[in-house]
Amino acid sequence: MPGYTTRELMVCLGGHDYRIRALTDLQQFADPHHHAARAGISSALWSLFGQVWPSGRVLAEAMCTHDIAGKRILELGCGLGLSSLVLQRRHADITASDHHPLAEPFLHHNAAQNQLSTIGYRDLRWEVPDATLGRFDLIIGSDILYESGHAELLAAMMLRHALPDVEVLITDPGRGNSTAFTRALSGQGYAVTELRSRFDKNDIAPFRGRLLSYRRGDVMVGGVAARGQ
Repeated sequence: MPGYTTRELMVCLGGHDYRIRALTDLQQFADPHHHAARAGISSALWSLFGQVWPSGRVLAEAMCTHDIAGKRILELGCGLGLSSLVLQRRHADITASDHHPLAEPFLHHNAAQNQLSTIGYRDLRWEVPDATLGRFDLIIGSDILYESGHAELLAAMMLRHALPDVEVLITDPGRGNSTAFTRALSGQGYAVTELRSRFDKNDIAPFRGRLLSYRRGDVMVGGVAARGQ
């Protein structure tokens, strides 16, 4: 690959092995045509899309068994697209999205080498409304609250792209920005449930990482279905 090097990983998710092309390390950078610079991606952040992160694995594992029947699904900040690959294997209606100029070719390559059909992809800037994207039943993302301003941007995305009976499922490694997002979605009528999760084999309880499920519509309260407040 011109300007940067890659490696091949085998990632086991839900009992299936996925062959994943990833960047060799966090030192990789190549932007000869300045696509990343125009997208606002600095050299320090350029390589982040191309790694297999613990939060991405946790979300992908959740997608192995999550209820997807009849749902239109959007993955935000897909990176290498582990969750989208899992959902494509399950024949879900999945649209992957990111804003890194290499996210789409890496996603398509990883789908092809796992004998999966092409996954629908959108170049999606969170701060720019896209009236053509439509609305979704399930919106997912891993570690997408890594900057303090992301909570506000993503809350606005939910207003534009969430259906009334939606679930928003996010894995968060505990960076401290999820509280603002939870507060914003509470104002939109969502209830949240939190599952503390081990993101790394060396994590010890109580875990900082968590799987956050925001529901608007029917939610479970004490094992009984109730309407989100």
